[in-house]
Amino acid sequence: WLGMPGVVSGVVVDTAFFTGNYPPFASVEGCAAVGYPEPAELTGWETLVPKSPLAGDTRNPFPVNNSRRFTHVRLTIYPDGGVARLRVHGSPVPDPQLVDFGRIDLAALENGATVTDCSNRFYSSPNNLIAPGPAAVMGEGWETARRRDPGNDWVSLQLAAEGMVRLVELDTSHFKGNAPGWASVTCGGVMLLDRERLQPDTRHQFLVSTGVPATDARLDVYPDGGMARLRLWGTLTDRGRRQLADRWTAGLRG
Repeated sequence: WLGMPGVVSGVVVDTAFFTGNYPPFASVEGCAAVGYPEPAELTGWETLVPKSPLAGDTRNPFPVNNSRRFTHVRLTIYPDGGVARLRVHGSPVPDPQLVDFGRIDLAALENGATVTDCSNRFYSSPNNLIAPGPAAVMGEGWETARRRDPGNDWVSLQLAAEGMVRLVELDTSHFKGNAPGWASVTCGGVMLLDRERLQPDTRHQFLVSTGVPATDARLDVYPDGGMARLRLWGTLTDRGRRQLADRWTAGLRG
């Protein structure tokens, strides 16, 4: 069961530390299921990676050329052996019926938002900012290195779909001695949240309103520091609803 249903663009079969007992070959299949079936009830498997040779103690990457939306994958090894990790990379495609019911986190990875760029990846990926659920520890957030210049750190992202942001949530949970002093948020080139003071280890919420629909956003932190989560709660525009519906339809057709 995939953490997020979506279009698979690549698979990594990692045989790290398996030097004499890794599988010589492996294949990967995917299927799209409705609801919450038992494993034995899954049908319609499609080949994502045909039976391919593996190397031991190695990340074995395989590109996937299939534009369909999948909910499950199945790894088969031949004839046996050890695999350290299976990584499935791709783009989330949420069910519009489950997200278009009113308020939606337009910055959520699981809804289709993506990080497009950032100033600093020293300790962790900025994708952690928009991951599902709360961060359990500091390492599950976005942690930057200390700056030694007059600039500031930032993250830019593409929203899940066009929408109107109503509430900004800046969560510095677990960041106690290395949280940003201030932060601002812009959406669609318009200042949504002016430079606001932040507290360490705190979930901040700010009501906002610009009346301008947005498809992108940027978080600036001053001068640097870590953030556990960024949430941009709002409502979809009619165009945003069509975007989600078109993405869903394309994923069904492949």
